[in-house]
Amino acid sequence: MSGIIKISPSILSADFSKLGEEVISLEKAGADYIHIDVMDGHFVPNLTIGPEVIKKLRPLTKKTFDVHLMISPVDNFIKDFANAGADIITFHPEATKNVSKTIKLIKEENKKVGISLKPKSNINLVKDYLNQIDLVLIMSVEPGFGGQKFMPEVLEKTKSIRKFINEKKLKVDVEIDGGINFENCSKAKNAGANILVSGSTVFKENEGNLKKNIEILRNN
Repeated sequence: MSGIIKISPSILSADFSKLGEEVISLEKAGADYIHIDVMDGHFVPNLTIGPEVIKKLRPLTKKTFDVHLMISPVDNFIKDFANAGADIITFHPEATKNVSKTIKLIKEENKKVGISLKPKSNINLVKDYLNQIDLVLIMSVEPGFGGQKFMPEVLEKTKSIRKFINEKKLKVDVEIDGGINFENCSKAKNAGANILVSGSTVFKENEGNLKKNIEILRNN
């Protein structure tokens, strides 16, 4: 386990008819970040929300907007999401022709930079950039849909990345996203993740008691 555990509920599992209220409720319930999944129907087989929605949500909370871009080519949209109110912008190395350039574009907007690895993506895709970024997001499901089952095989990758970060004495968060629930959250933490993304569990367990669900994920 690594340091203080932060919970970043994914609004992909929220009620979209009252998204603003859901975000306010997450802040009151003690969420550390608000995780926003952006999908383009091209890089991944689903469509979700764009910058305009984030812009409308931004005044409702001071919480960190943890924006995961599953879009390609990603560079074309960084400025839009930065202007909309993203605090962390995470992209996939496969979604850009030049990872260093994409990192630079995000930094030019004064945002934190994350790189995400799909379950089958090799950690070598991120290793050379760890000294330039703030966060690695390990996908523990195939990106594109909420509600999938956690893939335990990504825990070894999580351990390897955490070990590498610690050895190099880097200040890089390790976030894990996909099927995180009360049963597997401790395994994710023990593997070195310090930010847990959870959608279905936060919004649906214990009759939707957000505060209770966040606390269980944080402390289990």
